Amino acid sequence: MRKILNFNQDWTFYKGIAEPSATENGEKVNLPHSWNAIDGQDGGALQGVERAAMLHVLTDTELPTGSVVVASAGVSAPSADYFEITLRGKACHGAAPQNGIDALQAAAHMVIALQELPAREISVSDPAVITVGTFSAGNAANAIADTATVKGTMRTFNEGGRYALKRRIGQIAKGIGGAFRCRTSVRFLSGCPSLYNDKETSAAAEKAVRTLLGEKKTFTSKQLSGGGVAAKNGGSEDFAYISRAVPSVMLALAAGETAKGYAYPLHHPKAKFDESVLPIGAAIYAALAIWG
Repeated sequence: MRKILNFNQDWTFYKGIAEPSATENGEKVNLPHSWNAIDGQDGGALQGVERAAMLHVLTDTELPTGSVVVASAGVSAPSADYFEITLRGKACHGAAPQNGIDALQAAAHMVIALQELPAREISVSDPAVITVGTFSAGNAANAIADTATVKGTMRTFNEGGRYALKRRIGQIAKGIGGAFRCRTSVRFLSGCPSLYNDKETSAAAEKAVRTLLGEKKTFTSKQLSGGGVAAKNGGSEDFAYISRAVPSVMLALAAGETAKGYAYPLHHPKAKFDESVLPIGAAIYAALAIWG
């Protein structure tokens, strides 16, 4: 008897911080470890599992409600890593900047420099994104800030590029921090690898969904991209840890057409979902276990 587990996106994979790694003064301390950090792996949940599948939902889509997109073979979602960079200088009165070390100014240069990595060091055929989401420094308008903190994320579709980008973020932080006489620390707080869809598992899932829903409500990511390279989504998934452990596939269930009033995308505060698809989602999981 096959043992098949289906994990949805709300299952918690992390044990504390999923991928602890850090650099001090730009120097590597510890690179992230792999999927075996997840609680499910440590608890033995994947022992004997032949295949795994996850079902996501889509809203603000042109796809008919209740239709399904099966990810084609290959990477469909990028890795994601959160970073925090802290620059420490020396505070002083703004009227005498020569007596201080301006951490805010150094951080401002660093934020601009980080954007050069995907623009100048990453191939257009293997995209990466660096997003700086928060920047905090200083407490008074007439004082030089002694500390500045920058927080952001990086996403890549290639695991080799992921580690290379982490190294370069550390190098840039060290270089710019040093140029402005600041002490620099870089921390990577958590993350997940890219999500890989197994060829045979993807084909089996597609067959099962077509059997359940029919041709008109079953799509593949390659089909939706025009038959060329399978479309890639910029959002990351912690299910990627499972995909690196056992043959896996990701599916997406259309749960809200734009034309029918579901006009806000995933994670938007006004996003809503057509709950009529809930029985379909349950049936898909059952179909994967029976026919997949």
